[in-house]
Amino acid sequence: MILARPLTAADFAPFGDVLDAAGDPDRIINAGLCGRFHDRARLDFAAGGRAGVSIFNAVPRALPYALDLVERHPLGAQCFIPMTQHPYLVIVASAPTPDAVQAFIAAPGQAINFHRGTWHGVLTPLHAPGLFAVVDYIGEGDNLQEVMFDTPVMITAPQA
Repeated sequence: MILARPLTAADFAPFGDVLDAAGDPDRIINAGLCGRFHDRARLDFAAGGRAGVSIFNAVPRALPYALDLVERHPLGAQCFIPMTQHPYLVIVASAPTPDAVQAFIAAPGQAINFHRGTWHGVLTPLHAPGLFAVVDYIGEGDNLQEVMFDTPVMITAPQA
């Protein structure tokens, strides 16, 4: 069983980037009316590909959650930007095995960017609607590898 913990930039760094508006902005723009939190994600794509922006509408899940599939994208990073102010589950793995899984709860206002080749669970909103803008690789080649687990890994919520 895996206990999901709050998403922090430090804990998530081996897998990708956390994008949020925490702390002071890097720049003040628009005549002083907008704080810019600059260049928060490393969008790394294979040669011949480009960044594309898609909209995903995923079915909400509940905790505890039975994880039976991880995937990765060898040709490019994948950035999930929630379009609602709800927490969601972020699942990563250092290898495509149940014992390598970690889980985080992203707070409202946090987006994530999986580094190219990072094993991760599927998009897992915890509330409806499950709307996300997704920035990822568009181009030639097979950019999806999936591994199914024989026995699901149970992911539980942190205790309040």
